[in-house]
Amino acid sequence: MEEERLELVMKSSSVLEKGGGGKLELTVDEVVEEYVGPFGFSQLVHVFLVSLAWIFDSQNTLVTIFSDAQPASWKCTSNACSGDARDVCGQVPGTWEWVGGNTSSTIAEWGLVCDRKFLAAVPACLFFLGSLFGSAFYGWLADSHLGRKRAVLLSCLLTSITGFVTSLAPNIWVYALLRFANGFARSGIGICCLVLSTEAVGRKWRGQVGQYGFFFFTAGFLSLPLIAYPTRTYWRNIYKTMSLPPLLYSLLILPLVSESPRWLLVKGRSKEALDVLRRYARLNGKTLPPNLCLAEPSAAKTGAVTKMNLWTTPWAAKRMITVMIAGFGVGFVYYGVQLNVENLNFNLYFTVVLNAMMEIPAVFIGSVLLSFTNRRLLFSQSAYIAGLSCIICIIFSRGGRKGDGSKGSWPQLTIEALGFMAASTAFDVLYIYCVELFPTNVRNFAVSMLRQALMLGASIAPLLVALGRLSPSLSFLIFGVLSIFSGVLSFWLPETKNAPLYETLEQQEEEEKYNSVSKEATIELPK
Repeated sequence: MEEERLELVMKSSSVLEKGGGGKLELTVDEVVEEYVGPFGFSQLVHVFLVSLAWIFDSQNTLVTIFSDAQPASWKCTSNACSGDARDVCGQVPGTWEWVGGNTSSTIAEWGLVCDRKFLAAVPACLFFLGSLFGSAFYGWLADSHLGRKRAVLLSCLLTSITGFVTSLAPNIWVYALLRFANGFARSGIGICCLVLSTEAVGRKWRGQVGQYGFFFFTAGFLSLPLIAYPTRTYWRNIYKTMSLPPLLYSLLILPLVSESPRWLLVKGRSKEALDVLRRYARLNGKTLPPNLCLAEPSAAKTGAVTKMNLWTTPWAAKRMITVMIAGFGVGFVYYGVQLNVENLNFNLYFTVVLNAMMEIPAVFIGSVLLSFTNRRLLFSQSAYIAGLSCIICIIFSRGGRKGDGSKGSWPQLTIEALGFMAASTAFDVLYIYCVELFPTNVRNFAVSMLRQALMLGASIAPLLVALGRLSPSLSFLIFGVLSIFSGVLSFWLPETKNAPLYETLEQQEEEEKYNSVSKEATIELPK
């Protein structure tokens, strides 16, 4: 740290000696660390307001746990019905009914059972596929045109609209298409909120700040049973209820949020970026030097048009592919385990609340460990624990199926909850890791590519959940193997703890090469 301060002072002195109107030219990182403060009151308020949007992301992602749930029981309505049967598949249509009514879920309303049971997984699959395509769209839009703040605004407004329209779906196919649209709409919330939060703080606070958003994701998860229970007899009302908060947030809260100064600087809007930093400093009780100006990224400073992008830069492309493959496995496990709660033969509301509660210690533990633990180690260990927990769940599985009268296994539920907590930690840490692996001019796009991989894994998970109704052990085995594989992949990624956030691919490539050469030279020095 002392070396960094000395380097900063020498750089500032050099700039002053060279003239240039007596300007003090610093990077955004240097201004935040030395003058604004790495994490003060202004950044706390900023992160809080931005992170609120994670609630809507969580609600719209996991709502199908309730809206598409298979009713717990049924009853005969005529003598032609056999009450001793294990399920309704052998019954004559019209001789039985669901205890909660035919409007309690999409499965009950549209008869998605027996030979149509796999249709129940289609809306969730299309939702995550919509998120996959939406992630690429919002990542490109936030980096190139709209910026982080306006991308969040667009995503929240579209999430509100598509959520309400989903409640009007007349059949399973329209419903599935609307879930695709809703997944596309909400995909901009998480990636843009994460980047918008972390780009406003100092390097040592990035991990913790990135985790704060997941607290609100958990809050949204916890709010679902509270919304779903009053609407349990009419599934359409849960969508109508969820469509209002993102609209109010867009109109009342988001106007108070500032755009990322890093994005503004990369886009050549240095005056606006400096105004944002001055506002942060003022709320923190500090002031910026009157002669301060922001150092533009190397490509912008020289006026050169760069042809480098994430996919044409070999080191960045390899890094991105590795992150995406790991993200596929983590997304598959994280969302799959949540959707798989119905196969545990416990009360659905209880298991959802339990899993949501396990996210709280996961986020807290992740926040604490990120302050002093390497990102790569924390991610891999969390993925291993999640994978082993899923595999151990097979041992305690009693082989019962939902609706056959068997009760769930408490040891299995306990281990599943611990495994989900580890999967949640791996999921959260991977996002922070991705933010730090790539520079500002492609950071939102990189996070969106990770989001695409996560959503691709999540889009396949509902099919495995549907299969889990027949074989719970097989679903847990696949979850476990994929999670462990994702953890192994992290060893092909560099460590980013306390590393600076670079602005361009060129700058990061030059700095990382220089640091690598310096490290090798240090090692070769005689003792």
